[in-house]
Amino acid sequence: MFLCIATWGRRIGGVALTVAALCLVGVSAAAAQTLSVVATTSMIADAARQVGGDRVTVTALMGPGVDPHSYRQTRSDIVAMTQADLVLWHGLYLEAQLEEFMLELTRRMPVVAVGEAVPMDDRLAHDTYENRFDPHVWMDPNLWPHVVEAVRDALTEADAEGADIYAANAAAHLAEIEDLADYGREVLASVPPEHRVLVTAHDAFRYFGRAYGFEVLGIQGISTESEAGLRRIEELVDTLVGRNVGAVFIESSVSDRNIRALIEGAEAEGHQVTVGAELFSDAMGEPGTYEGTYIGMIDHNITAIARALGGTAPADGMQGRLASGT
Repeated sequence: MFLCIATWGRRIGGVALTVAALCLVGVSAAAAQTLSVVATTSMIADAARQVGGDRVTVTALMGPGVDPHSYRQTRSDIVAMTQADLVLWHGLYLEAQLEEFMLELTRRMPVVAVGEAVPMDDRLAHDTYENRFDPHVWMDPNLWPHVVEAVRDALTEADAEGADIYAANAAAHLAEIEDLADYGREVLASVPPEHRVLVTAHDAFRYFGRAYGFEVLGIQGISTESEAGLRRIEELVDTLVGRNVGAVFIESSVSDRNIRALIEGAEAEGHQVTVGAELFSDAMGEPGTYEGTYIGMIDHNITAIARALGGTAPADGMQGRLASGT
């Protein structure tokens, strides 16, 4: 057995780091074969776990309820990323506060923006920034396979010996996503056309709306960093009343303050609006739950939206696994 201890320091993202590296050669072959992956969002982390299986150890920087638009790296995040074999982030300006750090890190180690695997022709333009795009591509299960394939390719590049495993796992997961897309088309088609108006806290559901024929109205823009003015809320109150919209939706990673203001405004106009459900927008559910996977997250959203807006869907979702019925 060969033992080595090394200490090194460097500065990344404005943070000075001193890292002690301990090498134990021949102690654990299994540990040496495990690829260490850090992913920014829980959705990307789930894709890495589904594709990587036992060959990878995946750490997600952002957990349930965390808003990626405003997230800033911590010292422990920087240490985790610089010590990983591979870093996966979304890109498309989702992690706006991390972008400069990620671009710098790309020059030092394997870092892949997997969200940018979605073809340009399939992206929706950003509502504020020229030459940028709406990053919420995971909301359309027809687009998410591009990201899963990018994760597969990144893992294969980092660990060529696992190529066959990654390919097989990716194929199995892509089949699940195809079933999810089919389920969405079936149950969301049951929503009466005049009820296909989805009102949410911010514009995270435009890809969903395009895929399933829903008009999506967000109080805030694509980023939760944008401001929701009184005029915007008044406009949406008029829409709720004028079009007899009976349900609006809160999001797990966004404050419900503006949605509550919208409901109160409609009530002042004599129109009753209820919260249809809490949807998963920029983060998944709790780890270890069905909703804490990509399939479960989107199953929950599809099922909840269909049921709240007058469609027909099983309360426990596509696989009968939703926690409490949506």
